[in-house]
Amino acid sequence: MTKSSAVLFILIFSLIFKLEELRAALVLVVLLIAGGLFMFTYKSTQFNVEGFALVLGASFIGGIRWTLTQMLLQKAELGLQNPIDTMFHLQPLMFLGLFPLFAIFEGLHLSTSEKIFRFQDTGLLLRVLGSLFLGGILAFGLGFSEFLLVSRTSSLTLSIAGIFKEVCTLLLAAHLLGDQISLLNWLGFALCLSGISLHVALKALRSRGDGGPKPLKGPGSHPDLELLLRGSRPEEDDNDEEEEYFVAQGQQ
Repeated sequence: MTKSSAVLFILIFSLIFKLEELRAALVLVVLLIAGGLFMFTYKSTQFNVEGFALVLGASFIGGIRWTLTQMLLQKAELGLQNPIDTMFHLQPLMFLGLFPLFAIFEGLHLSTSEKIFRFQDTGLLLRVLGSLFLGGILAFGLGFSEFLLVSRTSSLTLSIAGIFKEVCTLLLAAHLLGDQISLLNWLGFALCLSGISLHVALKALRSRGDGGPKPLKGPGSHPDLELLLRGSRPEEDDNDEEEEYFVAQGQQ
């Protein structure tokens, strides 16, 4: 339920940094999605103060992160429109930030594990390394698609797509693990889907309005063509003068 506040933080920071315009439809979409997800996950777990603070802080920092990422990706002078360029510059910093946590919480266990460093079965080692390699490829594809989506749309759209993923996860948990879903949860599910559908419809209408035919420039507006026309005008004037001279001579 606390994680649903991420879309609110992204909207707030998008308005602060002037990446989004304050519109009633946009506020309605965010309220429908956040409120619907809150209702859909209501009473799904026990409340914990430390977990609540951690998730709320993560939502706040995530809002700043994706808003600043959108600013980096959509500034032409920075040259980071290509997601590969963005990942090339950001992923090393992300690795350096996560590596100390990995070393503290998992480093000792991994170094003494018989699956990797103290392996005895080569087949088991190859399966573990293959799983890690596959996970790395999937993580790379996920990061690439996220940066590409933010560069072409907005961080708010990415957050809404993530909420759709969360809804699918909760539905699978209810279907496969037998979690109980009340009438209030189903109502929240309907509100969340209505907010997502409204956002998609607004994006489609806005892109259709922006994609109208642009006025064509005249032939003289191109600088190379203007230079060519200017260079050809003296020759045309000289030819006209020569024709008039020969015509006058023939009449005489």
